[in-house]
Amino acid sequence: MCRSLTLFVSLCLLCRSDEEELQARQFPSTPDVKLEVPLVVNGFVINWVESKAMFGDEQTIAGHMQDQLWNYRNLFGPGLVIYWFGFIEEMNCYQKQGFLLLEGFPSSVVLMDTA
Repeated sequence: MCRSLTLFVSLCLLCRSDEEELQARQFPSTPDVKLEVPLVVNGFVINWVESKAMFGDEQTIAGHMQDQLWNYRNLFGPGLVIYWFGFIEEMNCYQKQGFLLLEGFPSSVVLMDTA
């Protein structure tokens, strides 16, 4: 297993709530992983991770934004969406609105100091 994958998964496992836990806390909309301690991924602060096993074309990403991602952003702040089969690069224009799109696990992850 590559070092960045190991680090990313370890950090997520140490400081996260999954969909079932969030639903039990009665959140109306739940990402795959809600980080209890934010991470900095490639210089971008994330509070949650959504995993999509598909290609992100313009229509797909627009649908996810409308149906899910804006809800997550409004509830939990900025987050990371991983499109495992890639995405149209021009669609990675939402960082200022709080969305980081990647094609896999990030190469740079830092646990934020919340003290």
